[in-house]
Amino acid sequence: MESVQQLAQKLKQNIANIIVGKEHEVDLLLTALLASGHVLLEDVPGTGKTLLAKSLAASLSLSFQRIQFTPDLLPSDLTGIHYFNQRDGEFHFRPGPLFARIILADEINRATPRTQSSLLECMEERQISIEGETKRLESPFMVIATQNPVDNQGTFPLPEAQMDRFLIRMKLGYPSTDEGVEILKRTASVSGLRVEEAGVTATKEEVLEAQRICGQVRIADDLMGYIVALAEATRDHEETLLGISPRGTQALLRAAQAYAALQGRGYVLPDDIKRLVLPVWTHRLVPRKRHEAGHGQTERILTGIMNSIPVPSEKELESGVN
Repeated sequence: MESVQQLAQKLKQNIANIIVGKEHEVDLLLTALLASGHVLLEDVPGTGKTLLAKSLAASLSLSFQRIQFTPDLLPSDLTGIHYFNQRDGEFHFRPGPLFARIILADEINRATPRTQSSLLECMEERQISIEGETKRLESPFMVIATQNPVDNQGTFPLPEAQMDRFLIRMKLGYPSTDEGVEILKRTASVSGLRVEEAGVTATKEEVLEAQRICGQVRIADDLMGYIVALAEATRDHEETLLGISPRGTQALLRAAQAYAALQGRGYVLPDDIKRLVLPVWTHRLVPRKRHEAGHGQTERILTGIMNSIPVPSEKELESGVN
């Protein structure tokens, strides 16, 4: 676990050269990376969503593609096409940007549902089917999508099936006063570091090994039962239309393992789960009055459920660790 923690520290220090503050958000981003998951960055323009995604990509020696999602973007623009080569008289495949390792899907909700659906297979199954042929995507593979929740003109809301593919949804929020001053200082300084100048701190092999180690983090049976109890409570809640699915419980488990490894631990604590419930589950929970309530409704429901479900005791955890 020390190697995972050291890798995370190197990445956080490198990202801190570009991003001011946002330590918790960076931890969540690295949690998704180590858990082989995807991230949806949702906030108003100008808060650093794209900059954070590019900073992570610049810190990794992995192929990176930024895709600007627009209404005229076609699925073939993402997956690639077969074209006829007149020189040899044969068809060849030209891979699209989805064949990179790190994908920045900028303003993903501006693309049509048809184009958005082309991401479902690659995000879940790590493969792309084109004209009856299935092409595998190499690991690690991560999609970091951004969207502006305020601007509804010219956008297409992401369907529940696609939202469920994201391991974590998070908001960056506005900086504090001190962070705002530091941002201006870096902007005014000619020596301010740009994303293109950030050094690579992690290789593909290091990331794959860290992902493997995170999958070995221990979690007690009672904590697994705690996750299931939380999920069942969302399904029975009077204000929910769709509760957390088994895929959602698996996502929380993987995220908790990765988060524990980031802290240098080989075991999951109840606090790891409680800290990750909101970023992992808020976008998976569908309230009955979702069109009438604000974005905080699902957070309120989940917070109430966490307060009502008892956390396993220390003795129960010690007896249930695998």
